Amino acid sequence: MTQTLLIELLTEELPPKALAKLGKAFADGIVNGLKSRDFLEADSVATAYATPRRLAVSITKVRAVSPDKSIREKVLPVSVALDANGNGTPPLAKKLAALGFPDLTVADLERAQDGKAESFFYTYTAAGSALQGGLQAALEESVAKLPIPKVMSYQRPDGATVQFVRPAHALVALHGDTVLPLTLLGLTGGNLTEGHRFLTAPGKRAVTIANADAYAATLKADGKVLASVEERKEQIRAELLAKAGADQVLMPESLLDEVAALVEWPVVYECKFEEEFLAVPQECLILTMQTNQKYFALTDTNGKLRSRFLIVSNIATDTPAAIIDGNERVVRPRLSDAKFFFEQDKKKTLESRLPLLKNVVYHNKLGTQAERSERVTALAGAIAAKLGAAGLQADVALTERAAKLSKADLLTDMVGEFPELQGIMGTYYARNDGEPEDVALAASEHYQPRFAGDALPSTVTGTAVALADKLETLVGIWAIGLQPTGDKDPFALRRHALGVLRMLIEKRLSLSITGLLADAAQQFTTVAGFKDPGADVAAFMFDRLRGILRERGFSVNEIEAVVAQNPDRLDDIVQRLEAVQAFAALPESASLAAANKRITNILKKNEEALAAVGEHGVNVALLKDAAEVNLNAAVVRVLPAIDDAFNKGDFAGTLKTLAQLKEEVDAFFNDVMVMAEDVALRNNRLALLSSLHGMMNRVADISKLAA
Repeated sequence: MTQTLLIELLTEELPPKALAKLGKAFADGIVNGLKSRDFLEADSVATAYATPRRLAVSITKVRAVSPDKSIREKVLPVSVALDANGNGTPPLAKKLAALGFPDLTVADLERAQDGKAESFFYTYTAAGSALQGGLQAALEESVAKLPIPKVMSYQRPDGATVQFVRPAHALVALHGDTVLPLTLLGLTGGNLTEGHRFLTAPGKRAVTIANADAYAATLKADGKVLASVEERKEQIRAELLAKAGADQVLMPESLLDEVAALVEWPVVYECKFEEEFLAVPQECLILTMQTNQKYFALTDTNGKLRSRFLIVSNIATDTPAAIIDGNERVVRPRLSDAKFFFEQDKKKTLESRLPLLKNVVYHNKLGTQAERSERVTALAGAIAAKLGAAGLQADVALTERAAKLSKADLLTDMVGEFPELQGIMGTYYARNDGEPEDVALAASEHYQPRFAGDALPSTVTGTAVALADKLETLVGIWAIGLQPTGDKDPFALRRHALGVLRMLIEKRLSLSITGLLADAAQQFTTVAGFKDPGADVAAFMFDRLRGILRERGFSVNEIEAVVAQNPDRLDDIVQRLEAVQAFAALPESASLAAANKRITNILKKNEEALAAVGEHGVNVALLKDAAEVNLNAAVVRVLPAIDDAFNKGDFAGTLKTLAQLKEEVDAFFNDVMVMAEDVALRNNRLALLSSLHGMMNRVADISKLAA
């Protein structure tokens, strides 16, 4: 017989940032423990619950007794179990007694091959076990493995010391309506829990869970508690949107998650602050409301901050004036601090702060922030010059000015209080100082993209400084041996590499990767013991490149066809891949890809012979067989069209033209012996294949498409 199982552990307030992980781990641990002991059906469904004061899980179709099991037990090798006369030995008797079968004889055992030798086996049926024992073990295992941020030691009423994330007060353990007397942390399983700490009267706080299936509904009706994290989160989201009206709510998922972990019965109220604070950059006000107070800021449809904001309370009342007033009083000093920092910072220009960068250590092996700023400035100027040469409106002097000031806001009071605002405040302060708009924008844009999907710099100046900043970090940090390992990447080198790649690809910048890395390495010539890590950084970037391209929907083979050629520029890589994708869909592609793979292998084995042929190319007079004559004629015929399409950047047209060669290529490999005994004939055929190979692989190495 199966019934729903409920386990709930009632505690003091759990750490909100860890609540979701704790709830999932608690549920998963119990589910896995029961599954491994065969107490669950194949279609059992587990539901995890977590509130600030409880961790719980309900599981449908849990067996009261696990099924009987047929067990085939290896006893001993025959050579050990029998003596020379075929009788059982003392070791056999001892082993059978240890297994719990002292009365068995040799005749009761199964003799079977066991690898190269024979062994005795015994098959028996083990009776299923009761749920309580298996659940007790599963519960203890689950609690022992919880990802507890910091363990707390506390004393139970009986004086015993217990260790857990927070003091535990009750354990609910129900199988259907049957109480399971489990024990944990000095508690014994029952069917009593507690309702909301404030919305239920002290004398009526106890809530009886009559049946495991009624857990969530009973807590909601009798205890004013929404047990599901997701249900609370979605209720908060819905109420925020309703209260916002025509305004927009700023509700990052991380903030929603944290607030949902702070309340058991969420209620949204509207508060306000004085209009004068809107003179402060809204990013400062939004950040302090979100980070320090867990409030939700509102903006109008144009994204301008409003002077009203929303709070999520754990108390439902018809007279919320005291709650609203309290929250307004709490936020006011925070906003006043932000205003004070902003006004004080504006009294000093960014340029006047630059000498102080000498007092800030960037890394003990790479010098100060001032030295780093000099490297980034020089590199940004070099990149701007290259962008200008490529036809973009890049001003080297303006770019160097932007790079020089880009880190000055690190020394402001506002960024000291809110490091998340670095760059953003630099833009505000640069505008206040009267700097050119490109310089001001670069202060924030050079950090972009900050995360996956983030916008790229909007200006050429910002792009040049962003590339310089990221490349300087990649090369410098890699050179001192702090490259990423496993899941550890303290200097965010993966993010920096992805940022560089995205700018090169999405902005179609015709910049050489090896050139950029060489320019970056050039800035470290005065650093003691510096060794150029350019080759390793390039390989690291190409690994990240493969990931970017996979996310764009290209297959592994298509990506390798292009990336295997180690392209030094990425401005046309997407177009090359789209051309490869279109070529792969052609009926001729499989045959040509296979032929190209074969040609590659032949040429690789005959590099010396090809070197001897040199620049002479194919000697038409030595073409003997009809198939090689026809292939050479076909190559000569399509070459102008391929050259024209490739030079125009029409990669799809280039590869499509190649498809015309299928019949001639197939005929060549069917009818012609490339490795002829006649050296001149052999070398001429190799030259023909070399010519074909070069033409086939202009856009990509199509041999990578071969299965």
